[in-house]
Amino acid sequence: MQVSQLVPGVVADRLAIRRTAARLAAGAAVAGTAVLALSAPAFAHVTVQPEGAAAKGGYAVVDFKVPNERDNASTTKVEVNLPADHPLASVMAQPIPGWSVQLTKTKLAKPLTVHGDKIDQAVTKVTWTADGKGIEPGYFQKFPLSVGALPGDTDQLVFKALQTYSDKAVVRWIQVPQAGQDEPQNPAPVLQLTAAADEHGTAGAQDASDDKKENTAAAPGSGGGSDTTARVLGVAGIVVGAAGVAYGVLAGRRRTA
Repeated sequence: MQVSQLVPGVVADRLAIRRTAARLAAGAAVAGTAVLALSAPAFAHVTVQPEGAAAKGGYAVVDFKVPNERDNASTTKVEVNLPADHPLASVMAQPIPGWSVQLTKTKLAKPLTVHGDKIDQAVTKVTWTADGKGIEPGYFQKFPLSVGALPGDTDQLVFKALQTYSDKAVVRWIQVPQAGQDEPQNPAPVLQLTAAADEHGTAGAQDASDDKKENTAAAPGSGGGSDTTARVLGVAGIVVGAAGVAYGVLAGRRRTA
């Protein structure tokens, strides 16, 4: 009687364990799917990269790379806001087939001085609008801009961007990444600036000056080379003369004999 009463209890415990394990597995699967869904946009955000170097005080062509992170909608509009704390006097867009571009200018609170001229307006926003399908799922598009002069009092420029889809959804890439912290979910494009070009130019001039000094120092050496040549010729003359004397002595001996 006791064995028959214990067996159903063991079976019930095993069934409960199996149900709990199934629930945990289902929960883990849901959690994993949620993590993937949250992390997916981080691999497809809008970025900016220079074509070559973006040197402080110079001009550069920068590309805004815009990927389509949706499976059921196309990107039809891209808006890039230029940094207001470091306005750029020159902003030019490159024509892109299938897209129209609009440059929005704003009056500056503090005019810029470029090549002796004061500029009280600057481009503060660039908007690209698709004439057709835009950026379809699984594709990306680069939007080039020629900008300058780049500021010399900062190491980076932040461009906040908005990405609009064909289903009217808008993704705002406006979160500024902070040093020492994890990347935000919707980071703004950041352009890293390199050392000023004139610093490299000064170094190049110094190198050229050093080369010139080395060449000047080597000039007396060429005179030394001439002296060496004269000495060699002198020694050769002495040897030839000695050979002539020896020949004369031998000839005299032969005649005497």
